[in-house]
Amino acid sequence: MAATFEIATKADQALLLPVLLIASFLEQSVIIPPVNRDFIEGMTLPAVAEWVKRSESLTSTEFLALQKPMDELDAHLTLRSHILGYSLSVADLAVWGAIRGNRVTHASVCGSINLYFIKKTTDNVSRWFNYIEETNPTISEIVGEITIHAAKRRAAASAAGASYEIDLPDTGGPIVTRFPPEPSGYLHIGHAKAALLNDYFAHKHVGGTLLCRFDDTNPSKESMEFEDAILYDLKLMEIVPKKTTHSSDYFQEIYEFALKLIKDGKAFADDSELGKGDESRKNRMPSKRRDLGIDETLEHFAEMKAGSEEGRRWCLRARIAYDSQNGTLRDPVIYRCNLIPHHRTGTQWAIYPTYDFCAPILDALEGVTVALRTNEYRDRNSQYEWMQDALGLRKVPIWDFSRFNLIRTVLSKRKLTKIVDEGKVWGWDDPRMPTIRGILRRGMTVPALRKFILKQGPSKNILNLEWGALWAMNKKYIDPEASRHTAILQEQAVHCRVSGIDGPDMAIKPKYVKNPALGSKKVTFQKDEEITLMNWGNAYVRGITKDAEGKVITAMELELHLAGDFKNTKKVTWLAAASANLVPVDIVSFDYLITKDKLEKEDTLENFLTPVTKFRDRAFADCNMIELPQGAIIQFERKGYYKLDIPYKGDGSRMVFFNIPSGKS
Repeated sequence: MAATFEIATKADQALLLPVLLIASFLEQSVIIPPVNRDFIEGMTLPAVAEWVKRSESLTSTEFLALQKPMDELDAHLTLRSHILGYSLSVADLAVWGAIRGNRVTHASVCGSINLYFIKKTTDNVSRWFNYIEETNPTISEIVGEITIHAAKRRAAASAAGASYEIDLPDTGGPIVTRFPPEPSGYLHIGHAKAALLNDYFAHKHVGGTLLCRFDDTNPSKESMEFEDAILYDLKLMEIVPKKTTHSSDYFQEIYEFALKLIKDGKAFADDSELGKGDESRKNRMPSKRRDLGIDETLEHFAEMKAGSEEGRRWCLRARIAYDSQNGTLRDPVIYRCNLIPHHRTGTQWAIYPTYDFCAPILDALEGVTVALRTNEYRDRNSQYEWMQDALGLRKVPIWDFSRFNLIRTVLSKRKLTKIVDEGKVWGWDDPRMPTIRGILRRGMTVPALRKFILKQGPSKNILNLEWGALWAMNKKYIDPEASRHTAILQEQAVHCRVSGIDGPDMAIKPKYVKNPALGSKKVTFQKDEEITLMNWGNAYVRGITKDAEGKVITAMELELHLAGDFKNTKKVTWLAAASANLVPVDIVSFDYLITKDKLEKEDTLENFLTPVTKFRDRAFADCNMIELPQGAIIQFERKGYYKLDIPYKGDGSRMVFFNIPSGKS
């Protein structure tokens, strides 16, 4: 069926003529098939342009934003088969395309979801939508082409990792995200996901901004030590916020917003079961103070601000909906008293806002364009939106993503603090801890950590991941760069006497045969010495000595046979028994801190702590050890990958290497 141009006879020819000329050129060049031209009396270009403009309102994915345009379209299509006139026009194509391209409106007209907020039905829209598609096969062909390409693109993205095609708002400008840590502990791998996703989306397009805003609203737990540690950890992950702010920078503004809520009748002072949990709220009953008047609430809030004995009995609650099914809307606390000096503002304030009150205010004030946060806050999204509505603030859209869960790992700050305080580990940077500095100290590399977390993407699906997958990815980064060395456990050492060599000798071998750029190392051998013969050659075993029980080999006599074929022989790791070549080292490996894959809320931490999580072996390593800097990652051949934690000091103390998991179970 040939396409048709409907030409309004009253149209402005300055606008109409260029379109007709281009269409004629494309026809003559056989780029498009012939197009029929229908001249319609009375139809004006402004009428078509109006509907093309109105089609833009149907591209939103916000349900409430679609209510009015969908209702208006449905009313217009009553007793109509086309939007304008009696045949297909550009107006039909523009509106149909907008609905078909929007997953929300398309699902609505197809009946796969119910847009309950639309007061009128969309029967007319559905009828018209299906009619336009059925009577114009070309439309389906075009949609099919786009769908195929989109599917190929998604498949390619899926093969590469997680999809980042999320519905970020069209701000008309750069994206601004924020990472809001509380300065009451060290960042762990769960925080790393939030930080990296915010960093990724902030810089997905040119001109974006990442803010680091410290949520310093609880002086009981916070300190400058933790602030400095968090900024350092972000730097370790190669995340550099464009600006660092604090909630405390805005205490005066937040206080004034609280006064506004009170004066608008949307907040009240409360002294019911403060600090013990409000049973009335749990049972969806109103607080006994819920009807407290504005003047009385202002008086109590002033007492709170002064930090008086009377004021400390009270808190300030938002008056939302005490009987809501959503517990976060049941008149939540938004201000509390705390007389502990703040690490930045000292004793200036005796009242502090809650995070749930701060976040929607500061996101609006600081120009955040999308609030990315874990879906554990999903119930609080309604509260977040209520705060911005009640205060007349700019709306900030939210995108929820799933938490980063790893098996046999504790990410609760309270539980991690308990593990540290009770001496179960050395500190927050212990290699057994899931903190950023802990896993980096154990041997994780920043590129591997970034790639692994970003590969999970901003999905809302909750996953319990294996550490093995992360360590396996890390191995891909460290294997090409890790120089190869030799270490022999002291308790397993077998002393051997080698014959068939002419005198003391030393050879220069590559640190890693697959990467010559790593340089070379010394391999020492000595005539008739007792040595504890990779990188050397074959030797015949001429004698074997065992212990008194005849089970353990304690010594061997070897005769060199360097011309021998090594393809089918047993490989032996060895070191020359020369004092300069036997560097004392400790090789340390670790187990998980807990014995259960996932702790439930009712589980007691102490019942699931692994009794022994650190294993230390003494060993001798080759003479090249003394040149390694702290933090060097190497491979002890036939043992695994290790990171140097305590380097050579030359005072007789032992070097310490931490085993880096390879991802194998």
